[in-house]
Amino acid sequence: MSYFGFLLRFLIIPIIFLVGLAWWDNRRGRPVNVTLNSWPIWSAIGLHVLIALVYTTPWDNYLVATRVWWYDPALVTGITFGWVPIEEYTFFILQPILGGLWLHLLMRNTNYELRITNYRLRIWSVALLTIVWLTTAVILITNWQPGTYLALELVWALPPIMLQLGFGADILWQHRRIVLLSIVPLTLYLSAADALAINWGTWTIDPAQSLNIFLGGILPIEEFIFFLLTNTLITFGVLLVMAEASHQRLAKTVARFAKSGERFTKSFYV
Repeated sequence: MSYFGFLLRFLIIPIIFLVGLAWWDNRRGRPVNVTLNSWPIWSAIGLHVLIALVYTTPWDNYLVATRVWWYDPALVTGITFGWVPIEEYTFFILQPILGGLWLHLLMRNTNYELRITNYRLRIWSVALLTIVWLTTAVILITNWQPGTYLALELVWALPPIMLQLGFGADILWQHRRIVLLSIVPLTLYLSAADALAINWGTWTIDPAQSLNIFLGGILPIEEFIFFLLTNTLITFGVLLVMAEASHQRLAKTVARFAKSGERFTKSFYV
């Protein structure tokens, strides 16, 4: 199967279906709960598409350049930017759209409201992921070849996830049902699609730079972890952008820094 054929079947068609559902729900007057409707959904998705392109492009080019994974030249158009085919950039765009629309569907069926602020949860979640990040960084530094792909994934994905958790782990926990129903099905769905693409030879993972642990006898575990990480990034990011509690917290933080700046300025001139 060609790469664009994969994108059409497994991303574009579901996106069209989800857009249709959103239109139908809007026509029936089923809005998102006010606590999760602080931004237009397409603005939130567009922001994450831009972030995905900017943040993922150098990382993915490095993976292809170092042959961590490669694609079949006969199954792509041949148009490349750097080392990566245009189909891969298209995937960067389509996955946040798919994830954002799926999350928005879940948001249209929720009544959760944020009731607590848990600063400790934010601190401990970031601390735990920092330990994981440092461990994977050691794997890269020591050049343990079988751990290369996994370490590159975690070193790349964990910093923005830590930023999201540091800002709003308690907000995400309050909406944990939506978070799980977003991340788990999308990860399983895209992992299954990826296993088919690998089986068809659309792309290949270098066995020398992976752990050679296969799910279902086909899917390298690193690919499952990749989709788990990216769907987590999309779900956390879109939900936090849409949540009213996030905007309230950001406004308070900005106000606090502004007051600190005023006090510093006054003390400086006095």
